[in-house]
Formats: sequence, C-alpha cells, structure tokens
Amino acid sequence: MLDDSTKLNSLGFAKPPSETRVVVAMSGGVDSSVVAAQLAEEGYDVVGVTLQLYDHGAALAKKGACCAGIDIHDARRVAEEMGFPHYVLDYENIFQDAVIDEFADSYLGGATPVPCIRCNERVKFKDLLQTARDLEADCMATGHYIQRKNGPNGPELHSAADANRDQSYFLFSTTPEQLEYLRFPLGHLPSKDATRALAEKYGLAVADKPDSQDICFVPNGDYASVIEKLRPGAAEPGDIVDLEGHVLGRHKGVIHYTIGQRRGLGIGGLSDPLYVVKLDVDAKQVVVGPKEMLATRRVPVREINWLGDEPFESRPEWHLSVKVRSTRPPREAIVRPLSATEAEVELLAPEEGVSPGQACVFYETDGSRICGGGWIWKG
Repeated sequence: MLDDSTKLNSLGFAKPPSETRVVVAMSGGVDSSVVAAQLAEEGYDVVGVTLQLYDHGAALAKKGACCAGIDIHDARRVAEEMGFPHYVLDYENIFQDAVIDEFADSYLGGATPVPCIRCNERVKFKDLLQTARDLEADCMATGHYIQRKNGPNGPELHSAADANRDQSYFLFSTTPEQLEYLRFPLGHLPSKDATRALAEKYGLAVADKPDSQDICFVPNGDYASVIEKLRPGAAEPGDIVDLEGHVLGRHKGVIHYTIGQRRGLGIGGLSDPLYVVKLDVDAKQVVVGPKEMLATRRVPVREINWLGDEPFESRPEWHLSVKVRSTRPPREAIVRPLSATEAEVELLAPEEGVSPGQACVFYETDGSRICGGGWIWKG
C-alpha cells in the first residue's frame, strides 16, 4: 500500500497541499480571486500577490482598471476573507519600461501592439515568477483561461475548454521553463458562469464584478489620447491618400488609425467604401484602398517562441493553424522557419487586416495544443 505522501495533489506535487506553497497572481478580478480561494479551501499554503502597475490616481488609469486602486482593495479583501497573506508589489517602473513605452513607440511606428502579451512575458511570467521563487513557492497560479497538460516530453500548453474564454493568444510566449512552474486552475471550466458560481460558493464579494474589457492603462479604448500623453506632439497631421498617391483628405495623426479601419476616415462621398491598407509614418500618410487590398497570404514573423517537441528548424515547414488576431479563429497555414526565431507564414486562405505589431500564434491543426508563435512585422 502506497503512503499518501506519494500521491500527487491537485497541483501535481507528491506531498500534502498544506506543505505545498503556491503564489497566486491576484488582479482583484473574479478569476484570480476564485483561483486563490479554491486553493486556500483545498488546504494549500497560499500567498496572494498583486502588482501595482501604475499610479492609479494618474490620468492614464481608469476606474476599475486591472491592478488600479479598487482592484488592489478587492484582492486584499479576498485574502482576508480566505485567511491567507497578501502582498502588493510596486512594479510601476518595470511596467513603464517593459510595456507602456514599447506600446507607445510601436503605435508611433505604425504598428498595432498587444501590450497584454508583453505584460505576461516581461512582467508577470518573468519578474513576478522570480518573486514567487524567492518566496520559496512550489509553483505560481493565475486566473488565465488556458490549460497546462502533461505530455510525453513535459508540460504542454493547450487552449481552454471554453473557446469563448480562451486566452492562449495572449500566452504564446510562455517558455517551457515557465510552463514547468505555472498552473492554470480555471482552464478546464466549461464557462465563465462556472467561475462565478465558484465565487458565490466561496462567498467572494467580487462574484458579480464585471470583466475588464480594455487594456488596463488605456481609458475606454482610446489609444490615441494615451499616446499623446506619453509622447507629446506625436499626433502630427498629414494626408489621406489612395493607392496612386492622390490626396483624398487630411488626418490628425497616424496614431488615430489602424489597418483595416473603415469608419471615421472623413472622406465620404466616394462611390466605393475605402479601408486603411497602410500607415506610412515617415510620410505622415494614411493610405486607403478597396477591401480586397487588405487580403494577404504572406505573414513575416519574428521573435518566435517555439513550444513543439522537435526543434523549430528540424523541418523545412510545419503544417499548423495560426491566429493573426485574438478575435479570429485559427486558420490553416504553412510555417517555414528562416531561423530559430524567424519564419514566413503562408496562409492557405487569405486573411484581411493582418497588421504589424500583432501576434501570430501557432496551434496544432487537429488538437488544442499551442505550438508557440511570434510577432508580425513589416518584412
């Protein structure tokens, strides 16, 4: 008969929960609060950590934003209710340098960045994860909707059971070493309703707290106003031109536009609808054209994080499915490595509005596994 201590607990360790320390990254929302409460109820040695990412009284922040004042209060209250320690760490300088500055500079360069990915990559799964190790935690848990499964070659990253909540697009840059240490207790749940039901079960005051819809430091999705605050004078006016260079109108700054945009161009009266097909930062031009000009099959990708079992360059091409925007389903593609960190992706069917600065995430064509991904660039 096996000793109970040899059995794996729910986090995969061969010891009782009470001897397993887990740091929970707590944003103050319902998801991470449920993770912390559930693990505390199961008897784990839980330590809650919340990051203050910016001055919640500053103009950039908005009421209810992730890790702003009310969220820190909510995380602390959950810890008090469930009886585990909670710490707030000041990461303002790290977040400014690693996420906000690049966000602004990317927009000024005509790209459409995804700061949430950089935050996971450079702050939460780097500095915070190291803090968890410093606290002698066995692992770190988050409220992300994604699954970690043990495969024949170690832990694998898989899409969440609920496709509507899946956050794999934002976590493609998780490294194998980080994945070894991370846990995602919500990834198997069938819906957000199931998460809220658990919050009610544990009596958490955040059970009905609404989800944050915007980037945490961008009020109401108004990227341009944030960039103008960060980079005064950045919004220089220029011409809106067609593909032949004919001037159709004026714009108040390239930062106000994104690839694929149709509304708000201020060039009405034309017979056919026009879309933003290119942002020429050097010439201060917004280039517009017909919808078919948005379609592309070739996507250059760099800064690749590969999570496959074989080395990325071990094959001349990989037949995978890829996501080029978080809101789109994976589409079949051929990924051709150019180096260990660069590739050319050929989409089997053209996609519209593929934009530099977005991520291109790789998935198994016949399964839920994430094989990695990289960043789309101009090529």
